[in-house]
Amino acid sequence: MARTPEKIAFAERLRQALGRSAQRISTPTELALQFNLRFPGKPVTNQAVQKWLSGDNRPTPDKIEMLASMLNVSSLWLRHGIEQGPTGQPRIAVLDPVTDPSDDELRLIGRYRQLSPYQRELVSGVVEQLALNVTTPNTDA
Repeated sequence: MARTPEKIAFAERLRQALGRSAQRISTPTELALQFNLRFPGKPVTNQAVQKWLSGDNRPTPDKIEMLASMLNVSSLWLRHGIEQGPTGQPRIAVLDPVTDPSDDELRLIGRYRQLSPYQRELVSGVVEQLALNVTTPNTDA
């Protein structure tokens, strides 16, 4: 499997969580052992954990949930790098200072309001996924 930016970012977050954890886990073997003691599914191998840590592979969502629980971090953060606020809702980083909406933005809002609830949910999902990949403010305005 090819290394992708998402896999590499996950590996970095996993290493961060391990470094901050009260459990002193410093090798893939130790992580695999601790993980397998807690995970009710099929055990993972040392090689699989090494691939998680190197960014060659990413665990399945159920394994990410277990890792997050083990390491006392949010599964949303571990999986996507999104921090949760005190209400449990994702905290969205503000990339640009708050400004009045442009004419284009107002038109988009008007069109969005005309959509059915299902269509709004689809659009919101697409926008959220696109926002996950934003690393710098858009200066194309």
